[in-house]
Amino acid sequence: MNVKAELDVRPIPPPRKHPAIFQTFESLAPGETMILINDHDPKPLYYQMNAEIPGRFGWEYLEQGPQVWRVAISKV
Repeated sequence: MNVKAELDVRPIPPPRKHPAIFQTFESLAPGETMILINDHDPKPLYYQMNAEIPGRFGWEYLEQGPQVWRVAISKV
């Protein structure tokens, strides 16, 4: 796993979380990965990414709660 960024969105206000995540994702080169850290399951983000950029990302849970979720999101 070629981790290039780690983004902890827990302190980010809710309306700014997804834009910050997409901005970090877009900064990745193909084959690079970002680690997303959140205080809840980011499944809605997965559905949004799948709708907006289908086939362009990989998604792997590294930690699944109950207090912290960590997801490796890679650029395909």
